[in-house]
Amino acid sequence: MEVKQAEAFLAVAVELHFGRAAGRLRIAQPPLSRMIKQLERQLGVELFIRSTRSVELTAIGQALLDPARKLVAASQEAVETVLHVSAGKIGRVRIGFAGASTYQTVGDISRQLRSQHPGLTLDVHSAMFSPNALQHVLDQELELAIGRWDFLPPELDSLILAQEEVIVALPPNHRFADNESIAMRDLADENWISLPIDSGSALHNRLIHLAFVAGFTPRITQTAPDSWAQLVLVEVQSGCAITLNSVRRHLPDLGVRFKTIADSPNPPLDVRLIWRKDNLTPPVQAAIDVARELFPEPEQN
Repeated sequence: MEVKQAEAFLAVAVELHFGRAAGRLRIAQPPLSRMIKQLERQLGVELFIRSTRSVELTAIGQALLDPARKLVAASQEAVETVLHVSAGKIGRVRIGFAGASTYQTVGDISRQLRSQHPGLTLDVHSAMFSPNALQHVLDQELELAIGRWDFLPPELDSLILAQEEVIVALPPNHRFADNESIAMRDLADENWISLPIDSGSALHNRLIHLAFVAGFTPRITQTAPDSWAQLVLVEVQSGCAITLNSVRRHLPDLGVRFKTIADSPNPPLDVRLIWRKDNLTPPVQAAIDVARELFPEPEQN
């Protein structure tokens, strides 16, 4: 039974009059009569007892009422779902982010999105470093990602959520532990602990750049899987690390000494929300709009 047939059957079942049922459906009576006869032929049963003066449901017609109502209701629900998705009222948006330094940002976006669009769900994928997250967005395995990138492919657009200070983490008993700031050239002979090395890693690129300007190549002796492990290795005197002021704020105090960098050009590192330009579905746009409300882009000098 098709939805149109179910609607026609229910109209006649309610009115028990083909003329009034046709008016209810806003169609002529002959097409309605043909539709009911076709339905009866398809089912091989009589649904109505007709006479010149009355129309009554048969027992089989009575039994068909509930399934017909459910079919029409399911059709209406499907249409409403499509309309709500197209309007950005319901749906799922997958977002990737690296870790501790962006926990609060993701949480703020998720709460605000849930408040403004209760039917939208932010599907969160954590522990995803920026290069991997970028590739997942390009491959459409994620709709959004938060991270730090020096360069973005032309297929992507972005929103700056924050600008973070790049700093140095030193072991607690380091000879420069009591200095307010540190010159990179004074760390030329140190061992360095890096996050996973990748050509798209903004922090690794910043370490290489700062060292190059200071006149040395950093001796990277260990690679940490995340910022927490990186600071633990610094704390046990395995080496120094380039990190961010947001990491210092969000991770527990291990006694690591954080220092500003004094002798090299060290502009803030942008934290960006990225998405594919050709994937601006209404739910994705809704999430971007929420992020734009929460994190107005800083003015460019």
